[in-house]
Amino acid sequence: MTDIGELVRAELSAPVDPRVAAMAAAIAAEYPGSARAVLFYGSCLRESELDGLMLDFYLIVSDYGDAYPKRWQAVANRLIPPNVYPFQHDGLIAKYAVLSEADFHRLNGPETRNVSVWARFAQPSRLVWAVDDTAADRAVAAVARAAPALLAAAGGVAGEAPLDWWRRAFALTYSVELRAERTGRAQSVVDADAGRYLAFSTPAIAAIPAGVRSGGWARRRAEGKALSIVRLAKASLTYAGGIDYLAWKINRHAGTKIEIKPWQRRWPLVAALTLVPRLMKSGAIR
Repeated sequence: MTDIGELVRAELSAPVDPRVAAMAAAIAAEYPGSARAVLFYGSCLRESELDGLMLDFYLIVSDYGDAYPKRWQAVANRLIPPNVYPFQHDGLIAKYAVLSEADFHRLNGPETRNVSVWARFAQPSRLVWAVDDTAADRAVAAVARAAPALLAAAGGVAGEAPLDWWRRAFALTYSVELRAERTGRAQSVVDADAGRYLAFSTPAIAAIPAGVRSGGWARRRAEGKALSIVRLAKASLTYAGGIDYLAWKINRHAGTKIEIKPWQRRWPLVAALTLVPRLMKSGAIR
């Protein structure tokens, strides 16, 4: 049986559009001395035409104190990880989240109830830049924890097919965060690359640490939605144009036609908070 780490290493090393690699290197260059690795993930990973899309990256740094010239940014990243920033390079637009190596390892594992990192990295991603082999190995080791953490949190059901386990697990994670996704998104994530999830099933299940408990989803949902609101408040300080990105994301996934007004750009936190109950009522955010 192939080890989960071997599968993850092979997947992370798959080629990407050269402009994606160039953007990753440009992001890393903004953090000289602290950038360790850059990972590319999300729905754009499956797209061949990147123009007009918002690319998603995670920047892994050695330490928040080394990464930021302003102390408050380091404190914000440490207390409520990650910080998220917009970025443009070579005609493409992106956002990148910043995590330390220690936090990236921790948040990919079953020791945290926070689903935001391991739910994303249980899905395909690419390691598009690393400062050295040690940083690359640490990124692989962290990502290899994600799929076992996801399946462990959902818990196995007797007689359940592996792909149904994945679908159910992702559906649970989508219920935890305030996410602008249509119903059935969890199933489409798996169905879009069913062969990949079948190949990962046995190694991921085998890698679930002994004694890890499943369940606790009511608590995860309460904490996750509250954390989403806190992150939204923090983003109003760290993410220029965040309200425009929120509208773009919602319109793309929920089929709405939200247009941001001047007052909403002036008061992005207030605007974003007023959108949340409206969108939850419509079913666009769950």
